[in-house]
This record gives sequence, structure tokens and C-alpha cells, in this order.
Amino acid sequence: MAYTFPFAAIVGQDEMKQAILMAAVDPAMGGVLVLGDRGTGKSTAVRALAALLPPMKAVIGCPYSCDPAQPGRCCEACRLALESGKRLKAQSKAVPVVDLPLGATEDRVVGALDLERALSQGVKAFEPGLLARANRGFLYIDEVNLLEDHLVDLLIDVAASGENVVEREGLSVRHPARFVLVGSGNPEEGELRPQLLDRFGLSVEVKTPADLASRVEVVRRREDFERDPAGFCALWDKPADTIRKRVLAARKRLHDTLIPDTARQRASELCMALGTDGLRGDMTLLRAARAYAALQGDAQVADAHLRQVAPSALRHRLRRHVLDDTGSSTRVERALAELMPA
Repeated sequence: MAYTFPFAAIVGQDEMKQAILMAAVDPAMGGVLVLGDRGTGKSTAVRALAALLPPMKAVIGCPYSCDPAQPGRCCEACRLALESGKRLKAQSKAVPVVDLPLGATEDRVVGALDLERALSQGVKAFEPGLLARANRGFLYIDEVNLLEDHLVDLLIDVAASGENVVEREGLSVRHPARFVLVGSGNPEEGELRPQLLDRFGLSVEVKTPADLASRVEVVRRREDFERDPAGFCALWDKPADTIRKRVLAARKRLHDTLIPDTARQRASELCMALGTDGLRGDMTLLRAARAYAALQGDAQVADAHLRQVAPSALRHRLRRHVLDDTGSSTRVERALAELMPA
């Protein structure tokens, strides 16, 4: 049995963990981009997410893991079956966390003709790709800033529509592909395309621990995990269960968490002060604040929630200012101090 390092056992990196949990509460927020030094737990946190999340209901035998309770988001086969009155059998399965390798071909990502069936049976059948496997889950791209341009364009289209369309070799297939996009990378190795950068709801920065105690604790926990994975994971079962229950409770109360007009005004004032392009920043900031409020068990969004999530929701949406070379995080913090002092 393969063991994954527990999410609850990750030392520090609070902003990254908070962003991942908010994305789990509200997948429509737009995904998470994690940028920072190598060896700071970026991929560890994403892979730990799979073991942390509660299982989901999926139609047995459906390659897209359709939810029978949401006919409008099902694939064509499941939707037609439901419309005809057929009762689809469902099973509980783990929320998928699918890796998209940098060297993946387009066919592997979007799907292609099933050559085996075509040659053996003379039947044109679709072989689902990584996007099909990631539906209703998480699509993880390590070193996302090094992803090839044609795959970037493809992901932008699918992320915007929530649907993967494949028309090639006589095939015409359309299937749901709604996933939380999670990317990680080192900004020193190359910049991310602006079009893809804008698709991420949240952007967080991770750094190597600067204090001795944290560094020692990271190394100690990793050594303990590698020496006895089962025993180490068992020690963190109770904290993991606490986080899992917190995420479930936040999901249930999310749409009952109010966003008052004052919060909308505050969010737009902040985005205007920072000069963010378009309105995606305003909407993402409010979505993130609502998800954070739901995680905290609060009934409505307030200034405290906006202050907490503003850096991750806005830092990657700022234009470079020729007369101000301070970092984007500093600019957000400065604007918050002026508009929403604690």
C-alpha cells in the first residue's frame, strides 16, 4: 500500500494550505497556483489533498465519474439514461488528483481514438484522456510555467467552458471536464503565460523556512514518515479527520454564507486601487472571502475575511508599474493598510 505524507503534518506554509482548502470548499473559484523555491512542500501538499478530501458519489462504469444527482453536468450517456428514467448505480470513490506531465502529448491529455478496438473490432471508440480522469477532481501540473504553449491554449479553453471537445479521426466527442487546476513552479525558471495566469483563482508564494526550529521539524517529520509511513500517518489521522469535517461543514454552509453589499464595495474599491484588469479579480476575491468565511464558520463576509484572502486572490493580477518596483504582495498589503486597516 502506498502512503501519502499527511496534509495536517505539513509544517508552516499556512497561505498555501489555506488556499488549497478554500479551493476544496469552492471548486468554482478557479484553482491555485503555488510558486516558490524547490523543496518547500508544493507537490507534497497537493498530493496530500487526495487523502484528505471526503469521497464522492460517481456512476459505476462512467469514465468521467459523473454525479447522478447532477444530470445537467453529466456526460451524454449518463444524461440520456437518466432522462429515460433509468436509475444509475453509483459508488463512493476518492476524489481524483491527476498529474499532467510536462511531456504529455495532446492525445494523452484530451483523449483519442481507441486503436486497440479500432484494429480488433473495427469500431471507432473514444479512449478518454487525463481531462476525463480529472473531472470533478484536481488536475495538477508541476512546473506549470514550463508547459508547452499548445497545451496551455487547450487548458484555457477547457477551464473556461468546463467541457472537453474532441473532433479528430472521425470522432466527435464532448464530455464534462470540470476540475480544480493546481499548478506549481519556480518563477526563476520562466514566467507563466498571462492568459493561463489569469485563469488561476488564487496565487500563493512559498518560501524555505527561515527559522531553525521549523527547518529541523520539517526534516524530522520527513524522516519519521520515510522510516514508518503507516505509523506516521496513523499519528495524524485525528487532525486529518478534523480538517476533513471542517471542509465538509464549510461546503454545506457555503451558499448560505452572505456577501453583504458593503463587502462587494470594499472588494471593488481594493481592486480599483490596485488597478486590476477586468472584473475577475473582484469576483474571485469575493468567492475566496466567502469560502474562507465558511471555513471559519462565519455567517457573512466581513473586512477580516477580505484582508485574509486578498494577497492570494490579487497578487497575480497586478500590472507591472514602471515607477513602483515593489513586489505585488507588498502592493496588496499596502493597499489593504490604506483601505481596510485592521
